[in-house]
Amino acid sequence: MTNASTPDTRPADVTLREAFWYWLKLGFISFGGPAGQIALMHAELVERRRWISEQRFLHALNYCMLLPGPEATQLAIYIGWLLHKTRGGIIAGVLFVLPSLLILMALSWIYMAFGSLPAVAGIMNGIKPAVVAIVLAAAWRIGSRTLKNPVLIAIALAAFCAIALAGLPFPLIVLGAAGIGLAGGRWWPAWFQVGGRQPGKQASYGLALIDDDTPTPGHARFSMPHLARVVLAGVAIGAGAWLLLALCFGPAGVLARMGWFFTKAALMTFGGAYAVLPYVYQGGVEQYHWLTGPQMIDGLALGETTPGPLIMIVSFVGFVGGWSHALFGTSSLLAAGVAGATVATLFTFLPSFIFILAGGPLVESTRGDVRMTAPLTAISAAVVGVIVSLAVFFGQHVFLRDGRWNIAALAIGAAACVALFRFKIGTIKLIFACAVVGLVLSYWHG
Repeated sequence: MTNASTPDTRPADVTLREAFWYWLKLGFISFGGPAGQIALMHAELVERRRWISEQRFLHALNYCMLLPGPEATQLAIYIGWLLHKTRGGIIAGVLFVLPSLLILMALSWIYMAFGSLPAVAGIMNGIKPAVVAIVLAAAWRIGSRTLKNPVLIAIALAAFCAIALAGLPFPLIVLGAAGIGLAGGRWWPAWFQVGGRQPGKQASYGLALIDDDTPTPGHARFSMPHLARVVLAGVAIGAGAWLLLALCFGPAGVLARMGWFFTKAALMTFGGAYAVLPYVYQGGVEQYHWLTGPQMIDGLALGETTPGPLIMIVSFVGFVGGWSHALFGTSSLLAAGVAGATVATLFTFLPSFIFILAGGPLVESTRGDVRMTAPLTAISAAVVGVIVSLAVFFGQHVFLRDGRWNIAALAIGAAACVALFRFKIGTIKLIFACAVVGLVLSYWHG
């Protein structure tokens, strides 16, 4: 067992079989959105099993935060790739997503088939305020790991003001943070260490299998031919899947449009799950009318109750879009929902595999160079501000009803914040408790 070694001895090599079972387990227990999933991986892979060191873990994490798409999923792919080459990365990424996809499709079917029942509506009304509290808690957890000095705190505040008050697009905020980090890494490197720590302050949990001084494995060394092969293979898979949808259902059909939209969502949105949600809301609700605004918030609530990356809400959007448009006729609504969820998931996550498997070697070559890592650290700080702005965005929809404050929702949200911040209640327990409160209130007012 890799966790049987003492801190002053290096753990034994990890077999692909052992990694397979770990990634499968993670896929079923990774609740709490990206912050919770990253914390789970850190506790297991850095602290307990010591498959990878703290500094290399943070180096990979900051690269994943720079990328568009779900950073927790990309981090799993990165570590799986570093341990067991391309097949390890694919196994880690697929197993991280698959359990959530299957569970969320089942919950989406229940929601669409029985969501109009008063009991189900009451449960969702209880969960929604909890979701706002969970997003705030996620911002706090990420911020506590990222905002280690006043400069990074200032970047987070500026990012919040830029997106919430000035309405600047997130890609522009990412570029601004990267520019600050680039300058900071050159002139004030001490403020932009990986994780925001001062030099020499990185945590250590003993010798790791992939340690700070471990030589870069052969498969992780940068090669332009390798990068070209991975990019071409990934583009071929995505283009082939879209052409198949276009041939079968027409290029203007719902599934083909979903494929193109979620590809753009994966490529054009930054900062992980919380930052991508406003873009998905705009497209899914306002542009294509695959679902309504309240359904979008309900989808986020369902996403919080399932393991896996929070961006799996795209599966809910795809499911509801396929169901509501009756793609295969009114007698095959479930099949239409499953098709929509599968298409949304495939096109959302495919770019993440390409980014990691193609760009991982380049990232490994920059390890230890603060001038290269400082932009990633600054972007990580900016993401915290964006997550807080998302909590404000959802709070406006949950706590205000027809221009008036929803007192019941405010009370549930406040209690959820106390439970999360003061008593450290787990996400699932919190959602279950709020669901019960919402159900009771629905019968009380009914």
